[in-house]
Amino acid sequence: MSRRPTNAIDPAALPDPILSDAPNPADVRPLHARRAQAEVSFENQSLLTALFGEFDANLVLLENRIGVFIHARGDKIMIEGPEDAVAHARDTLTTMYDRLAMGQDLDAGAIEALIAQAAMETNEPTLDGIVSAEKKEPPIMIRTRRKTIVPRSNMQTTYMRSLVRDDIIFALGPAGTGKTYLAVAQAVSQLISGSVQRLILSRPAVEAGEKLGFLPGDMKEKVDPYLRPLYDALNDCMPPEQVERRIASGEIEIAPIAFMRGRTLADAFVILDEAQNTTREQMKMFLTRFGQNSRMVVCGDPRQVDIPGGDRMSGLADAVEKLEGTEGFGTIRFSAADVVRHPIVGRIVEAYEG
Repeated sequence: MSRRPTNAIDPAALPDPILSDAPNPADVRPLHARRAQAEVSFENQSLLTALFGEFDANLVLLENRIGVFIHARGDKIMIEGPEDAVAHARDTLTTMYDRLAMGQDLDAGAIEALIAQAAMETNEPTLDGIVSAEKKEPPIMIRTRRKTIVPRSNMQTTYMRSLVRDDIIFALGPAGTGKTYLAVAQAVSQLISGSVQRLILSRPAVEAGEKLGFLPGDMKEKVDPYLRPLYDALNDCMPPEQVERRIASGEIEIAPIAFMRGRTLADAFVILDEAQNTTREQMKMFLTRFGQNSRMVVCGDPRQVDIPGGDRMSGLADAVEKLEGTEGFGTIRFSAADVVRHPIVGRIVEAYEG
């Protein structure tokens, strides 16, 4: 199977940065970048269709994003290009194959995340056919009823370790970094395993810059629109009928933060979403609900405060300032580079945050 996509970067066709009068900045390599070839073979040929993608779309994506040429034949792949790019593509392909071998899905978003991760981990590639550096660690993953979730960025790896280790975790950063989703997945995993008895999801009922007035219906119908993202994350980790059954039995509770006062949340995994929209008094009240054998995750984006008074009134920023570094607390800060939605979302966040 030989394939050279029309928009792929052929290393042999890259302009010489010394001779070219007006090189494209995206094509400029270090003046004396060493050329390399690496052959990668895969044992389980039944996974190659998913690895290569429909019409080799995954290989084309790697070529365009990394700047190499990939030639596939049988169970072997030959990668050609600059030495560092070849090592980068080799590591990404190997990780893609490993994930498929573990039964995990592989989509364009996951591949983009793996490319970014491999770029951070590939510091000084060693070439002797290419030999992989020693960096074997136990895989980090969260198993739920519907899927197995693995980190898509280095910061997500740190976050997932913190979710297991720390009692209270502050997860700060822009939209699309997986703050709430990973917290819900970890909570569902612990609820299924029996390490906690309840899952409590909460968020302040604050509109994002607009006043909706009085909403019709009973209390549940009034607050459900604000809590919809939490329902979506739950349904992605558990079959919908199980979610409904556990909500009816009280194992899963979804409520606005105003309902937390006066309670002690023991044997529970507690998640507060959109925490930047809490006041200082609400945040203090929420944190002091912590009980025995519990874990608490506070998620929010300090740059998107919707309450009157703005940043200076946000209970999230105040709590992080007071409690960061205290024993039992973990603070994870995501950036635009950790966005795992469509790549354009990361560029939007970077543009708005300067």
